[in-house]
Amino acid sequence: DAARRAIPGGESVDVLRGDVLDQAWFVRAAARANVVFHAAAHIIVRGGWESYRVTNIDGTVNAIAATEKAGARLLQVSSVAVYGSRTRYDAAKRGARTGEDAPLEPLPERAYYARSKRESEDLVVRAHAQGRVWATAVRPVVVYGRRDRQFVPRMAALMRRFPVIPVLRGGRSIFGVVHAANVADGAVLAATTDHAGGRAYNLANDFDVTVRRFFELAGEGLGHRPRFVPLPVWLARGGLRAVKAAARFVSGGKFSLVSNSAIDFIAEDNPFTWERARRELGWKPRMHPEEGVSDAFRWWAETQKGAT
Repeated sequence: DAARRAIPGGESVDVLRGDVLDQAWFVRAAARANVVFHAAAHIIVRGGWESYRVTNIDGTVNAIAATEKAGARLLQVSSVAVYGSRTRYDAAKRGARTGEDAPLEPLPERAYYARSKRESEDLVVRAHAQGRVWATAVRPVVVYGRRDRQFVPRMAALMRRFPVIPVLRGGRSIFGVVHAANVADGAVLAATTDHAGGRAYNLANDFDVTVRRFFELAGEGLGHRPRFVPLPVWLARGGLRAVKAAARFVSGGKFSLVSNSAIDFIAEDNPFTWERARRELGWKPRMHPEEGVSDAFRWWAETQKGAT
């Protein structure tokens, strides 16, 4: 079904509800499009590899077919997950940052999300090389902002349930996060830049914000000042099992926030570079963490009040 919906700024869009696994519907939805922005994917879901494969890979197959039928351009929202949890830090060992030309080594079998994003991106790049569609891809890190259904709700719930926030290495690490508005700007630039065809772009660090500062700004949005407790990295890794259990408790068993890669996410600097996007697309992020972080968490708090 179709509906008109107002968006910030006073404009309106046509909203079509459908299923990315229904190729016929996808073809109809894309019929008059100039660009198809394919952002639908399972991030955290039960059911193992098949649950990720069906939505993330089969959905991308349908996106390619619909885009080809429409004669449109295709923008694939990929992820820095394609680099894997270990090799993303290889460049940092040399005093550099991981760029789009970094070698993509084999992923662990159980890295379901990363595998699905890498395979779906490969499908898009291959379709471009075959001349089926003009296509490009962007690779964000963890995305936050208003209407976030993943990162912000989980961080906010943890901050409300636990009285203190453990910080590794003093909370001085640069957080691997990017605001949704800046990702949207980068995606539009990629989709409308001719020489971006067949290439991928990290949209991975719009502004440097430390872990500690991120949570301070989040606390401003939630209306309370967080308390920090220093935690040695070795102790965090050693106590991983207990922390996993606590995270599962907070999420009702649906999500385990803490893993070795999650500890790296908090303890290590954002390992990615966005130089290619800056140079080739002219990407100039506008939403700064000083505004965007508190706004996102304030939005979450307001939605919780409305739900009670």
